Amino acid sequence: MSPILYMFKRFIQAVPLLIIISVMSFTMLKLSPVDPLAHLKANPAISQAAIKAEEERLGLNKPAPVQYVIWLTNLLKGDLGVSTSGSSVSNLLLNRAGNTLILSFLSLFFTWLIAAPAGVYAAVYRGQWIDKLFGMITAIGMSMPTFLLALLLLMVALATRALPIGGLTSPNFYELDPLRQVLDMAHHLIIPVAVLTFVNLAHVQRQMRANLLDVYRAEYVRTARAKGLPENVVIFRHALRNAINPLITMLGFEFAYLLSGAALTETVLAYPGLGRLTLEAVLTKDMNLVMASLMLGSLMLILGNLFADVLLKYADPRITLE
Repeated sequence: MSPILYMFKRFIQAVPLLIIISVMSFTMLKLSPVDPLAHLKANPAISQAAIKAEEERLGLNKPAPVQYVIWLTNLLKGDLGVSTSGSSVSNLLLNRAGNTLILSFLSLFFTWLIAAPAGVYAAVYRGQWIDKLFGMITAIGMSMPTFLLALLLLMVALATRALPIGGLTSPNFYELDPLRQVLDMAHHLIIPVAVLTFVNLAHVQRQMRANLLDVYRAEYVRTARAKGLPENVVIFRHALRNAINPLITMLGFEFAYLLSGAALTETVLAYPGLGRLTLEAVLTKDMNLVMASLMLGSLMLILGNLFADVLLKYADPRITLE
């Protein structure tokens, strides 16, 4: 099956899956005891008439099945609805998604740039000091909670005043020239990118090391060595090419979490991203905003798996697309 036909088939199969996810997400949100209008009802200055008008505007006075049908119909028309704050959900997602994509892509890039070579070196020099060093670093990365590392780096930044704390830009950002604006954003991204990179580093490095050590025991690797091929040719042309397949699958899942995987880091570091926005929407039961974020995350998961499958096909011709 050609890759284009395969992708079309997967998209058709994804439609009922997305509908099931939307029904489950909507049901769980409706079962939540949180009142999306609690902040209005707690304000004595707001009349009952105003609260009822807000319920009418958001459609909260209708039965749950009717609310879902209205939401799905609007979604098919490209309308994501309005937030409880009165803002357009589409505008909120567009404003925050770009910030999260910048953060996630940078952390993903640096994670793989560091972790893949580190895993190869750890496997090649198994049992030596470099393997033990990488093992210690990955153990720290896997055991340290994300929020704790973020807080520690914030304390360092506060003590040294070398890095900015919170946000993505400085107050005078729009007064700077384009080059200084880029540098200002890069300066603010150092802490959040460092946190996500260090936390994700351990998983990729350990997977790369384990895969390569497993492939090292294969018969074709011993045969390549017996033929007198240089060690770098044995590693990079024969062993690494087969050890990389599970990592491609991991890359597909990491692509799926680009828009949602940094929620905790964004919250702790006061980073204006989509993950933080979604978390705040869940706490206030902002139906339209939460549903739009969940569907966007589900779509990214499907695209990530599809991307991994196609990439696996080109990396390993033995794999067939069906």
